Amino acid sequence: MEQKAKEKRKQAVIEVLNKARAMELQAIYQYMNQHYNLDDMDYGELAGKVKLIAVDEMRHAEMFAERLKELGGEPTVEPAAKAEKGQKVEAMFAFDADLEDDTIAVYNDFLLVCRDNGDSTSMKLFEAVIDEEQIHFNYFDNVKAHIEGLGQSFLAQKAGTSSATGLQTQGFVAAQGGG
Repeated sequence: MEQKAKEKRKQAVIEVLNKARAMELQAIYQYMNQHYNLDDMDYGELAGKVKLIAVDEMRHAEMFAERLKELGGEPTVEPAAKAEKGQKVEAMFAFDADLEDDTIAVYNDFLLVCRDNGDSTSMKLFEAVIDEEQIHFNYFDNVKAHIEGLGQSFLAQKAGTSSATGLQTQGFVAAQGGG
């Protein structure tokens, strides 16, 4: 294969890896902002889980950065979008479920770009991250359904709970026995 064609294929993969990294950075900022707000509202259990999901997103951002460096790329430090601040608890989990659902769809497209450009290593990285994003989606969607179905009764049950995250750095997926 011609060197110029190889370089073009590699650049296509670098581009999607950097877009994915930017999406992860956005998720980190979003979820950490929500974690602080949930903690301030005294929803410790929800805050703790969102914090652990943010830690997973940090790990994903780092995995994408490491792969970018392996390919000779420069990892972006800019998030894909700004965090939505000041959300009410009733809106957070629907917002997060949508964010994760969109991420899964985009990452599946990015996975195909990697495959079509002959980079099975990056393709496998996207497969692994998609699996974890699906776990995040399932959690957010489940909490959203509880809030929609049970409303203030559900939130009252969560009020005053402990976040109990301490200095854990393993993330949500690992804490659930995955990853």
